[in-house]
Amino acid sequence: MTLHPDLNFPTPEDLAHLTPEEVAGRMNGPQGSGLRGTLGARLGIQFLSITRERLSARMPVEGNLQPAGRLHGGANLSLAEELASVGSWINLDPRKQVAVGVDLSGTHVRGVSGGFVTGEAALAYRGRSVLVWTVEIKDERGRLTSLARCTCTVISVGSSRG
Repeated sequence: MTLHPDLNFPTPEDLAHLTPEEVAGRMNGPQGSGLRGTLGARLGIQFLSITRERLSARMPVEGNLQPAGRLHGGANLSLAEELASVGSWINLDPRKQVAVGVDLSGTHVRGVSGGFVTGEAALAYRGRSVLVWTVEIKDERGRLTSLARCTCTVISVGSSRG
């Protein structure tokens, strides 16, 4: 597995002195608009805060609409998986291991047609090879729009699996 060339992911040692907002800034790429060529950048996902147990990011509705004029459910689930994957990485040493989503489910409870949504992921389970996250996505008024659960599996960097 080859990691993104612009990825400036903090080492476990870095996490001891970086604020959650500084960690998030590193994940937003060199220009603050995501890592070029990734789905997160294409969707406009911007990390706000990252800790080992909780992460938040926001995503614009504009540009991520379905034909009916509402935020596409797939964009919501992409936001959820982005949060869970990065959250899983924070719990690993990325020089040795990374995590990727292997199971994702979501329920959309309210449509959104403008502005931004904010996702907040909370670590529900941490094992040696699996991490499970719950994600709430809310509109700008703080109303719940989607609930998701994402399971990530841990893989070794340099492994041919993945």
